[in-house]
Amino acid sequence: MPILALETATEACSVAIILDDGQVLSHYEYSPRLQTQLLLPMVDELLAEAGLTSSQLTAIAYSCGPGSFTGVRISAAAAQGLAFGWDLPVLAISSLQTLAQTAYRLAGYERVVSMFDARMNEVYVSVYELERGLMQALIPETMCSPDKLPELSAEPCYVVGNGGIYADAIQRQWTVKAIQTDMYPHAYDLAVLAQAAWQKGRAQAPELALPVYLRDSIWQKLANKS
Repeated sequence: MPILALETATEACSVAIILDDGQVLSHYEYSPRLQTQLLLPMVDELLAEAGLTSSQLTAIAYSCGPGSFTGVRISAAAAQGLAFGWDLPVLAISSLQTLAQTAYRLAGYERVVSMFDARMNEVYVSVYELERGLMQALIPETMCSPDKLPELSAEPCYVVGNGGIYADAIQRQWTVKAIQTDMYPHAYDLAVLAQAAWQKGRAQAPELALPVYLRDSIWQKLANKS
C-alpha cells in the first residue's frame, strides 16, 4: 500500500507518495518560511493527483531531522497529526540521509557528505555511500564546527547541502570533488527510503513522531548570549 512522505527540514517543502510498484509522485517547492502554509495543501493536491484517499495509505513518513529547528518540527507535527487522524503508523527518516539519496538521484553521486548549516558556526554532517540503490551512513550523524569535521578516508567525496557555505574549511580538511550548496532533501527520496524502512518493520506509533535535535547545547548557548 502507498506511503505518504513529508519533507520540510530545510528551506524547501515537498511531499511524495510511493506506490507498491515503486512509482513515486511528488510536489516540491523552494519556499523559505512558508512550509506551514504549503504542506497540507500539497498533501491534498498529491492525494487527488494519485487518486487516493487517506484510507488507502499504509503509513506516513517524515523528515525527522536534523535541520532547521522550525522545519523539523513542522514535518514531525504534521506527520503526527495526520497519522492520529487517519489511524496510521509513522516512519522517521533522517533528513541527511534523504539529502544523500536526493544527490544520488539528481546527480548520480554514490559517495556523499550531507551537510546542513546549523548556525552558530556549526554544521550537521554525515557521510553516505550507495548500497543496493540506497544511501547508507558510514559515520553517525553529528554536529560540529566546520573547522573540526569528522575524519574521512583520502577518497574524494561530494559535499551537498547548505553547510557547503563553509567551503574553505571543508577543503582544508577533505579531498572534495565538488561542493553543491543549492541541493535540498526531497520527499521523493524520503519516500524511497521510507518504503525500505517499512519493509524492515521500522514503523512506529504516531505519538513517537518526534523531531531529532543534535544541538544539545543550543539553549545553553542562547542563555550565555542573553
